[in-house]
Amino acid sequence: MDLISSLILAIVQGIAEWFPVSSSGHMALVGKLIGYSADFAFEVALNFGTLMAVFIYFRKDIVMIVRDLINGKWRTSNARLGFLILVASIPAGIFGFIFRSYFDVISGNLFVLGSGWLITSVVLFIGSFTKSRNGDAFKLGYFRAFIVGLAQAIAIVPGVSRSGMTISSGLFFGLKEKQAILFSYLLAIPVIIGANLVTFGNKTISASFLLPTIVCFLIALVFMNFSFKYVLSDRKNLKWFGLYTAILGLLVILFGLI
Repeated sequence: MDLISSLILAIVQGIAEWFPVSSSGHMALVGKLIGYSADFAFEVALNFGTLMAVFIYFRKDIVMIVRDLINGKWRTSNARLGFLILVASIPAGIFGFIFRSYFDVISGNLFVLGSGWLITSVVLFIGSFTKSRNGDAFKLGYFRAFIVGLAQAIAIVPGVSRSGMTISSGLFFGLKEKQAILFSYLLAIPVIIGANLVTFGNKTISASFLLPTIVCFLIALVFMNFSFKYVLSDRKNLKWFGLYTAILGLLVILFGLI
């Protein structure tokens, strides 16, 4: 039963990660429904699966960024994008280090989860009504990148969608849809790597995590492509996710009160 439950959560993570609905929130909710409590190490392992999907899908962008940074070509658009990602990763690193243990404890609290989804809903509605200014991610600027990073850091609250916060912030600052998505997905890389290093370090990852992580990786590849090309490529679709998270948030809070 533990294997089946872990595979269910792997599928949930692999799908929900690429939509602005909070994958961690859905894992917590589904975990409650099936009676399986996933610890932080398991969540980090699944996030490693989604990280590998990002590396595969955006391999060309990542290679160009790393190549220019290593070769000292720091004035290129690729290197600038790399620096912007590093700057935007600072808030999440600080927030995660200070508050991670606290939010781990309350991650299953229904009132907190519902409130997080309501916050996500508001941000998504704002993002859906922003105007396109055809901006490129490398033109974002360091201050605005830091603000996007702050938005990402807020997603440490259960139910708040990391991709919803970062994509909507990018759109608010004038990025085109796919540029905002690209920046959001690449921004996940330092956060997930950092979480893996802090959680596992030089320890051996449990063998029981292997199959769920592989399943999560394969599911993630399929749904990341679907989301990037057909769903989030139109900012107007964010309002439907905003409606979904609003309804879900209210229902979860109501259920928690009952």
